[in-house]
Amino acid sequence: MSKIKDRRIAKSEKAIQTAFLEMLLDVGFDAITVKEMTEKADISRKTFYLHYLDKYDLLNGIVDEMIRELTDLCEKKKEMGFVEGTVLWFYYFEDHKPFFTALFSTESTITFRHRLLDFIMEQLNYKLEGVSAQRNTEVLRKFMGMAVLGVIESYVLDQFHAGIEEIAKQVGELLEQIIVRAQSEENVK
Repeated sequence: MSKIKDRRIAKSEKAIQTAFLEMLLDVGFDAITVKEMTEKADISRKTFYLHYLDKYDLLNGIVDEMIRELTDLCEKKKEMGFVEGTVLWFYYFEDHKPFFTALFSTESTITFRHRLLDFIMEQLNYKLEGVSAQRNTEVLRKFMGMAVLGVIESYVLDQFHAGIEEIAKQVGELLEQIIVRAQSEENVK
């Protein structure tokens, strides 16, 4: 009996998320209502509220899943060079471009930007492990994190004329130069 219930739960969640993502792309986050979403998903509002508190909770759940996927991807790219890993990372955003486009074009999804920035800065922190504790890396992480977030946002909003691989390689090279310089400054002292 629990397998049937688990499948029903998974089916309902998938229907809700699919309807949400379609509406996110069609009308934008601000215009989404639970009523219209449940109609599109062909479920009751009661079913929606069994799974989520509101549309913000639903968005947070989807973002949590994407952060988990990005974390897994970061583990895989540890085996690669810095530039190659950055290219792989950018392809994740290419594969999910419509979703990120909708998020970056909606004002009320600012928490998503903050969470993504925090995630990027956390990943950069691992790259800065060779920098002396005497140097405050907070500004460096924020600078690089904002730069990466800005480039990703500009890419998904089609503000570049270059292809993803060229953009990703250039970002990877720039980050690598900054990190190597920060690490070498310590070795010179």
